[in-house]
Amino acid sequence: MEYQFIEFKKLDKGVGQILLNRPNKRNALCNPLRQELFNCLEECDKDEEVRAIIISGNGSCFCAGYDLSYDNSKDLPYHANTNDGFWPRHVVEGAFKIWDLSTPVIAQVHGYCLAGGTELAASCDLVYVANDAEIGYPVVRSMSPPDNQFFPWLIGMRNAMEMMLTGESISGIEAEQLGFANRSFEEKELSKEVLKIAQKIAQVPADIQAINKRSIHRQMEIMGLRNGIRAGTELQALAMHSRSTKEHLQELSSNLKEALTKRDKEFGDYRTKDKD
Repeated sequence: MEYQFIEFKKLDKGVGQILLNRPNKRNALCNPLRQELFNCLEECDKDEEVRAIIISGNGSCFCAGYDLSYDNSKDLPYHANTNDGFWPRHVVEGAFKIWDLSTPVIAQVHGYCLAGGTELAASCDLVYVANDAEIGYPVVRSMSPPDNQFFPWLIGMRNAMEMMLTGESISGIEAEQLGFANRSFEEKELSKEVLKIAQKIAQVPADIQAINKRSIHRQMEIMGLRNGIRAGTELQALAMHSRSTKEHLQELSSNLKEALTKRDKEFGDYRTKDKD
């Protein structure tokens, strides 16, 4: 199958690799890309030759978030009733599509992993990052909490609270220390090390591995993860009706880059740091 926004490769020993392929947009997520991603994941899950899947990004980063210049209410990759607050519910549905696959999915993160990029990585079963990766959710400064409320589950209440109240990022090394990632590596070693891990996973028979994966997920679900993350979608939807969010959305529609620079300039990070 040919793709426009992703690339798919079968690597050695039962490993498939999906590369987000919008490097000129820092692999920003739009619905056509998401459609290809979910289609490819489902095809991999049905392919007996693929026993582990790596998701990574072409170019300078893994994924800088959603493409805010694209109308994401159109071309949805799977059904969602587009009534009030549909978007966070739709995003979380996609996260659980990855969660519910039988095949283990690994996120390989370098460079920016922001906003929707963090949600995509967190939906995977394993996350390996470059030491100097930049992982954060700056949207909390001007719009809303995440669509997908995974941060407290992965890094605990205090660490999640600090990230949500400041919008500041963590490095790959910090992501490992806090529990967002399994391990961090020098970027030049990242692909090689992730492939080693994926090949180990692929050595286990797929029918056993599917049960191994579900055994962990069921424990998290018994503790309330699925219900908690779904409940978070209603708070994200509520935030979209706040005065500050409405003002920011108007700024985004008139001048996207200027609005994002305004959001971050007092913090001196993300795009404003790049200008130094």
